[in-house]
Amino acid sequence: MARLPVPRREALEPAQQVVWDRIASGARGGVGGPFTALITSAELCSRVEQLGVFIRYECSVPMRLREIAILCVGQHWKAEYEWYAHAPIAAQQGVPEAVIQAIGTGAGSIPFDAEPDRVVVGFVRELLRTGQVGDATYAATTALLGEKGTVELTGLVGYYSLLAMQLNVFRVSPPDPFKAPWG
Repeated sequence: MARLPVPRREALEPAQQVVWDRIASGARGGVGGPFTALITSAELCSRVEQLGVFIRYECSVPMRLREIAILCVGQHWKAEYEWYAHAPIAAQQGVPEAVIQAIGTGAGSIPFDAEPDRVVVGFVRELLRTGQVGDATYAATTALLGEKGTVELTGLVGYYSLLAMQLNVFRVSPPDPFKAPWG
């Protein structure tokens, strides 16, 4: 059960309505998921949402690899809504269902069909597991994405971890009958 009521635009304070309207008219097309909790703090929501526009839609990491990274973060934090929102996008980006399911269950062996996918999963899992990455992982990631892309991938992991924590703390759940692969 959600810890916060589902917000209604008309019941929000003016500062919250401004942020709501910007989100609803932007790339996301509506206010949902973690933003239903974040809107409680108009200033935090505004800043997080603007970072998210860059991370999700504009950063240099290719979209397929962004979605794979987001799935790794969602699985790590067991953020069901994050998985619900991004597994279909990963599939649309050509990530095989077997890879999506293996990430979702936390499998150690993933049937990758593309080396860049393996590099990104290795980077994100190592970062989330240890709080850092070793030299070999760093070298493989910078060879794939460059320094800028590696910085942005690291930012993506932090951003989606923040969203996962919001989703989990405030119990923002996907609609029934969704079941996460780790559950």
